[in-house]
Amino acid sequence: MQFAEIPGLPETKEKLINAVKTNHLAHALLFHGPEGSANLTLALALATFLYCENRTETDSCGVCSSCQRMKRLVMPDLNFAFPVIAKEKEDEEDEEKTDVLTSWRKFAGSHPYGNVHDFIYFNGFEKKQLNISKASARKIIQALSLMSFEGGYKIMLIWAPEFLHPSAANALLKIIEEPPAKTIFMLVSSQADQLLTTILSRTQKILVRAFTDEEIGLHLVETGLCESKTAEQVAMLADGNLREAYRMIDQVEDLQVTQIRDWFRLCVAKDLKEIFDLADKFHKEPKEAQKSLMMTGLAVTREILLKNLDLDQLLRTTEVDRDFIDKISKNVLTEDHAMKLYDSFNQAHYHLERNGNAKMIFTDLSMTLLVMMSKKK
Repeated sequence: MQFAEIPGLPETKEKLINAVKTNHLAHALLFHGPEGSANLTLALALATFLYCENRTETDSCGVCSSCQRMKRLVMPDLNFAFPVIAKEKEDEEDEEKTDVLTSWRKFAGSHPYGNVHDFIYFNGFEKKQLNISKASARKIIQALSLMSFEGGYKIMLIWAPEFLHPSAANALLKIIEEPPAKTIFMLVSSQADQLLTTILSRTQKILVRAFTDEEIGLHLVETGLCESKTAEQVAMLADGNLREAYRMIDQVEDLQVTQIRDWFRLCVAKDLKEIFDLADKFHKEPKEAQKSLMMTGLAVTREILLKNLDLDQLLRTTEVDRDFIDKISKNVLTEDHAMKLYDSFNQAHYHLERNGNAKMIFTDLSMTLLVMMSKKK
């Protein structure tokens, strides 16, 4: 991973590169930001920059032996820790550990903006409890006590450190505060508020902001994932979350907005038969398509709320859908209704991510919507 592969974020990239150049890079870094931000990719790009044999002023070279190995995440001095299935016994088999590490490398390469739920589905860990155990903490300490293979930096990248078991976190406090020479901890989290205060106080925080719509749109077009018109729509719906942008890119976004519009109209008309038919169709859709529709609903509801507040300058809806937003905000949904509906879409998305029954979730959301739309201004 190179800095150039990460969309935008010039200020954060410059800060990290200057820290290396001036020899002011902290020994423990916490990359934290919202879901779908460049937490992991920035950490990997920094590691690549540190290991690169011919780095430039602004990035790693991308062609040397170290850069090529970093693309496969197989640098001998780059170590990883991440949540795995909690074991009743802590003496895990070395072969099983190797399999999980190989799987995590594949996941990081194919889902660089993914979250823990993506990792769970990627590995088939559904309905399993994950953590970073005290046994894993001991292995971290053991790995860092060894000499560097190539005489350079030893890096320990801990992905999702919020899953550290309290005993594991406490076991790591001393080595995070006083690591061996040329050792760097990189903690990558989207939920830094769940970390122990004792861990937080021992790290330098690298706040990674969400992507702008322009950064996401330009990235989608430059990488050939879609045309500019589709990129504009996807960027608007993703709202700074590149993970969601990737997940939506295979969907026809205009069609999803149309589905939301037709759904709302059925609720206004109180057409229960059609609503229940929609619930059956929704239940048969792939889970990613179900969650994507909820995200589209959130985006449409946001537009309705802004229109109710007379904040037209903040509207991000395309011209094709603006007429629908105008009519429904004036005649159907009040500001209070839009706020409640926004919460309802959020809850529906939350339950879908946790394998809730899609038909029940859609039906319940439809009834909530129908009741709201019955109470016109």
